[in-house]
Amino acid sequence: MNDLRVAVLGAGTMGHGIAQVSAMAGHEVTIRDIDGEIVADGIDAIEGNLQGGVDRDKVTAEEMAAALDRISGTTDFAEAVADADLVVEAVPEDVALKKQTFEDVAAAAPSEAVIASNTSSLPVTEIVSALDDPGRGIGLHFFNPVHIMELVEVVVAEQTSEETVAFATDFVADVGKTAIEIRDTAGFASSRLGVALGVEAMRMVETGVASPRDVDRSMELGYNHPMGPIELGDVVGLDVRLDILEHLREELGERFRPPQILRRKVRAGKLGKKTGEGFYVWEDGEIVGTSGNWGDER
Repeated sequence: MNDLRVAVLGAGTMGHGIAQVSAMAGHEVTIRDIDGEIVADGIDAIEGNLQGGVDRDKVTAEEMAAALDRISGTTDFAEAVADADLVVEAVPEDVALKKQTFEDVAAAAPSEAVIASNTSSLPVTEIVSALDDPGRGIGLHFFNPVHIMELVEVVVAEQTSEETVAFATDFVADVGKTAIEIRDTAGFASSRLGVALGVEAMRMVETGVASPRDVDRSMELGYNHPMGPIELGDVVGLDVRLDILEHLREELGERFRPPQILRRKVRAGKLGKKTGEGFYVWEDGEIVGTSGNWGDER
């Protein structure tokens, strides 16, 4: 597709990843966050990812330089979206915040711009309802780390137009990803299936069926998963897992009831990798042991 002007709202893990793959595909990208330091950190992270690609001969130095030249950062919301063809919001997972962001984009961006949410589980139909023209709203659920993971869920709201679906699907292909089209339902496909596996794994640990490490090994070695469901929960964040489960329980029923072991860990501030302890104990981003009574498993 022709070179686009892409605005990414949010410079965190998902936002800067989306900005990176967009710039690598040849699009002009503006990345915006509320604080200049956050924006700078996001751009630094992109540079670090690209340098890693150069070091591994996955990216040339010329490609890295060209991609970085296509990326600019700002804290000015109106400036970020003023001439955008596509706006992707990657703000925190809060429906009210996302709806407000969509309203703000509609007020400042071109009327023909497509507006996408990177939500992993929230109802896209509700989010795009904030627009006067909700037909141009859609979900684009990228996966972490964005520059490595191939899948993008194109989440079609009740109001999304066919033209917007086609545009979004073409964009996903253009940035080198594979799109799957999902009708807007609770948890989409990936979050619903992933959380279902994760919550059952937690219940197995809670009832003493097996240790976290052995539950994870069962899926890594038995089903060729790159990471077991307990470790994945720690990496994603146990607070994030809990929020998703609460939402799915409300929408789909008691099979998604969060286990007490998850609630206890979140109450204790043991949120996983980002706090140094969840189901595992983490140091410098690596597992060094298992939390609780399972011993120092490696």
